[in-house]
Amino acid sequence: MRVRLSLGMLVLLLFGLAGALAGRLPTAASSPGSSAGARAGIMATVPTPATQLFLPLVQGGSATPTPTPTPAPGLPLSEFVTADFTGSGGCATCHTGLTDASGTDVSMPTDWRSTMMANAAKDPFWQAKVSAEVARHPALQATIEEKCATCHMPMARTQALVDGSPVAILGDGFLSPGNSLHQAAMDGVSCTLCHQIQDQDLGQPATFSGHYPIDTSTNPPDRPIFGPYPDPFQRAMRNMVGFTPVQGAQIEKSGLCATCHTLYTPYVDGDGNVVGQFPEQTPYLEWEASDYRDGGSQAQSCQGCHMPQADGAVVIATQPRNLPARSPFFKHFFVGGNSFMLAIFRDNVTNLGLTASSQQFDTTRSRTLEQLQERTAQLAFTTLEQTGQVLTATLQVTNQVGHKFPSGYPSRRAWLHLTVRDAQGQRIFESGKPLADGRIQGNDADLDPTTYEPHYDRITQADQVQIYEPVMQDTDGQVTYTLLRAARYVKDNRLLPAGFDKGSVGPDIQAQGQAAQDANFVGGGDQVTYALDVSGQTGPFTVQAELLYQSLAYPHAQDLFQESTSLVTRFQELYQAADKAPVTVASVTGVAQ
Repeated sequence: MRVRLSLGMLVLLLFGLAGALAGRLPTAASSPGSSAGARAGIMATVPTPATQLFLPLVQGGSATPTPTPTPAPGLPLSEFVTADFTGSGGCATCHTGLTDASGTDVSMPTDWRSTMMANAAKDPFWQAKVSAEVARHPALQATIEEKCATCHMPMARTQALVDGSPVAILGDGFLSPGNSLHQAAMDGVSCTLCHQIQDQDLGQPATFSGHYPIDTSTNPPDRPIFGPYPDPFQRAMRNMVGFTPVQGAQIEKSGLCATCHTLYTPYVDGDGNVVGQFPEQTPYLEWEASDYRDGGSQAQSCQGCHMPQADGAVVIATQPRNLPARSPFFKHFFVGGNSFMLAIFRDNVTNLGLTASSQQFDTTRSRTLEQLQERTAQLAFTTLEQTGQVLTATLQVTNQVGHKFPSGYPSRRAWLHLTVRDAQGQRIFESGKPLADGRIQGNDADLDPTTYEPHYDRITQADQVQIYEPVMQDTDGQVTYTLLRAARYVKDNRLLPAGFDKGSVGPDIQAQGQAAQDANFVGGGDQVTYALDVSGQTGPFTVQAELLYQSLAYPHAQDLFQESTSLVTRFQELYQAADKAPVTVASVTGVAQ
């Protein structure tokens, strides 16, 4: 029989959890847990609570950002209890108020609650995208919603499968406050999801696409919950919450993150028939093909980059008292690259029913910007000279991360913005200028979504822009932004990680388009040459290059806005009011004499 716990029992139990579970969540890549017969998971962007759908939205309609709203405190963390999961609010009882050797607060719930993982189910872009995919393929609504809930609402989806209840998102599904699993759904990728993932076939195809193994056959107090440290204190958790904390080495391994960050989604032909699986995102497979893989020359796990270590040892819980300090302790930052959505969260805490405060979102966004600008990529000129009437600038772009950049969901793009100024400081050439509405000047796709900008090895004109991006194509050979129509990548020139051999990797992660034949596009980076006619201009010439980044490319947003669901309309208003300026990842300036 299942034991249903009262809130008081849960709080007491969680005092033991902190002492027992000296553990941490997986990287920003990790995800949901599922029953023994876990189904394939689909990823998207999650809907907000139905009670929030029609609250006043940030107004806007122009490319000019509106002033940041008054900072908001956020709601309390959820304290729901189901047969197999408990809410993050219960965990916060004992895991808040933790400090490292330098006195810095490293409390897990405090750092986690303002991350994309914590808000996976509340992400308004994800919710809008789910509703749009359903609107375009209503006959496949059940397939779409089950797939998307797997990695954005993992606890609700897993519990529903165990209970034999429907897995649904829209309507009376998990987004509805009246749904019995609403709170479990809206807690996102939470503590008792990640820490229950079993060490079974992790990093293997059997657990990809949301097939995260969770043993839901066990009953309190024998349900295992995993942490990284040996000899956890067990009695309090067993007696009060019905979980038995044990050491689980898998909590520190990239394979745990691979359960949702190696994601294949179904695609349909022009008649709406499901005809195959599409590699929607593959950061783990890219990592496996890099020098950052286990045993590689730059070996680094997902957790190692996305969960930086605290300063010294940390007592991981406030209860029970007199617990020993544990080391190493990995902070629950889960930093990725989506600073754009974090800013929307920060400015709409109340409207979106979020549990983190505006200040906490700002903190996570600052960490994200630091990651992007300090540890992601570098630029350097290998050649910068004028010969006769031709200015030549060869730019080396170096990828510093352990997977492609950008990686993950295919709405992301990075590009080179290069300007040349003459001796008087007048701009005489510019390629890749970012525009206030989110477009890139000269990018074919931003003007005509049926086209795309090709990969370049050599640029001679201002309307040629080097954009590192994936471009999806449907079964009819047309560019598409509908995930269910995406059958392949017609272009994929995202920067490859060091050690990546583009000629020997599997088809799901190969470079596509002109980049596949570009001898200067290799593991570790790319080299692009600008050969510019400067006849009639006066040097010396100052050349500045920037690597810019967007997590939501303009064509993806505009395609989404073709639908008119309430969730799309809400996100469109949030998008219009947001600052769409790209992040400057790296820059370099030089002078050609």
